[in-house]
Amino acid sequence: MRRTAFFPISDVKAFKRALCRWTETFPVGLYLDSNSASSKADDSRKQSSAEPYWRQFRWECLAAVGVVSAVCAKSGSAFSQLRHFYEQHNDWIFGFLSYDLKNEVERLHSKHPDHLSFPDLYFFCPQVVVGIRASERMQVEIHALELSPAVLLKDILQCASLSNSSNSSRDIFLHPRMHRMKYLDAVAALREHIAAGDVYEVNLCQEFYAEEVKLDPVAVFERLKARTRAPFSAFLRWHDRYLICASPERFLAKRKERLFSQPMKGTRPRVSELQADLCIREMLRYSEKDRAENAMIVDLVRNDLARHCTPGSVVVEELFGVYTFETVHQMISTISGSLAPTEHPISALRDAFPMGSMTGAPKIRAMELIEQYECARRGLYSGSVGYFSPDRDFDFNVVIRSILYRADVGYVSCQVGSAIVYDSGAQQEYEECLIKLEALQRSLLS
Repeated sequence: MRRTAFFPISDVKAFKRALCRWTETFPVGLYLDSNSASSKADDSRKQSSAEPYWRQFRWECLAAVGVVSAVCAKSGSAFSQLRHFYEQHNDWIFGFLSYDLKNEVERLHSKHPDHLSFPDLYFFCPQVVVGIRASERMQVEIHALELSPAVLLKDILQCASLSNSSNSSRDIFLHPRMHRMKYLDAVAALREHIAAGDVYEVNLCQEFYAEEVKLDPVAVFERLKARTRAPFSAFLRWHDRYLICASPERFLAKRKERLFSQPMKGTRPRVSELQADLCIREMLRYSEKDRAENAMIVDLVRNDLARHCTPGSVVVEELFGVYTFETVHQMISTISGSLAPTEHPISALRDAFPMGSMTGAPKIRAMELIEQYECARRGLYSGSVGYFSPDRDFDFNVVIRSILYRADVGYVSCQVGSAIVYDSGAQQEYEECLIKLEALQRSLLS
């Protein structure tokens, strides 16, 4: 049984910084931050009954540390091992899924070099879970096995001024793995595949990287979080490998019997002048190209959910919603369905993975073309991090807008991408990648 205690806090921002730094002191730890997404939900409800994107945020932040038991698996039988682990533990479970699990879900392969070497799947039952509920911003709750919650709180607060000066570095500048002309050629080739009817849409990604560098992962995460305020931000330490994530996208969530997926397709940069920014937002809202991209993925997600949902229960709650974040405007749709009583949650998670927003449609052919035209293995990028709660609900993000760091060799990787359709202009798609890269690059500058 876990010991649970509640403590008042006076400064949520300061506590979250300390909690993230404390999480990093463990060999394995995961910190999730919604960046006050629930307050945005409250604002949306005052304005309109629509905008379902902001709903379903239960936690302001949530952290898990200390490995009581874990499952670490390669693609092949990973989801069955996760299902067995899930059945064994009626408790908190945290972890991640890598994109290369596609090779288990479908008959695919990954041939590109892997410079980061994260496991394909890793989940753990934590010794300690610490969180602030979205509705109770001035109270922290601690769920611990054996350890005293009061002592743990003291340990967390002592990390408030901690910094990892030994890992500090000079400014880190990223270099493209795929040169610009090769990217433009890949877009042209994919447009030919689309014209031939092989595929309707492909999410083409490219890697920007740096080698033999040192960084303070928490400091970089705090800078990235401040720039983006993304509602699915995540900081993961898995031994000497780190994920520094500012994702705005939910892959899949379960609330009681209801499943939710919220794919993003359509991006525009923010600008400082208010009227120009509003104009850009409205241009995205009525863009035929972006609506076509979004609609294709919505249809794909509907089909993915329908495989395990009660017939007739899958609905599109919002189509082509446009949401504003710190650095970008995004087009987001929300699809939900009721998980059938005879279906297992892990099966629903497996058969929706990888998420359609990061593959294209049809999904299998899109993934084959991704392997053909990209130059780097995606690994944890395009995967997902999240958690299962003791009530058997879950919430998983899409690992995008992320910095991946392997500390033992000093390798930093940032991948960015965009959806290629027949109407795509290669130069415009390349510029969209650079827009998504900008916040990541700036966060690597001290």
